Amino acid sequence: MPRLAIVEPKDATGEAARILASAPINIFKGLAAHPEIFTAFVSFMRAVEHAPVLTRAEKELVMLRAAELRGCGYCTAAHTPIASGAGVDATTALEARRGRSGDPKRQALLAFTSAVVEKEGFVSDAQLAEFRAAGYDDKAAIEAIAAITLMTFTTLFNHVHDTALDFPPVPAA
Repeated sequence: MPRLAIVEPKDATGEAARILASAPINIFKGLAAHPEIFTAFVSFMRAVEHAPVLTRAEKELVMLRAAELRGCGYCTAAHTPIASGAGVDATTALEARRGRSGDPKRQALLAFTSAVVEKEGFVSDAQLAEFRAAGYDDKAAIEAIAAITLMTFTTLFNHVHDTALDFPPVPAA
């Protein structure tokens, strides 16, 4: 049961109404209770989505790992099918949540994500060097951090709000 206010699509106005009309998911219904934050969040989400360095699949792997590390069942359930739409199969998504990949480049991305989350951004020079050695540059690091930021915000919101799951549950990692 949600602990904060929600806005149903029929009751929304302005930009929130447009967003909810196309994506009436529970997290958005909760965020719509604060239209200014909701529209800023969606704008940031779109900026991350359209950032050109990491692929859609790579961004989803980052978000799945960050959501798992933050303990957000809603985010892992939501981003598993989103990742599927980006070409990430269920096994790869589950392994990403565990911080593992058979692909060395993706493994470096997941290790960087884990380090950023677990160390609150205080990654070592060696961890950053490993990320770069895998073929990522500074823009990729910024995009990964932005994706982690999205997951941090949504995770904290979902934990406070107790957002009702409206995606198929995923297996425990």
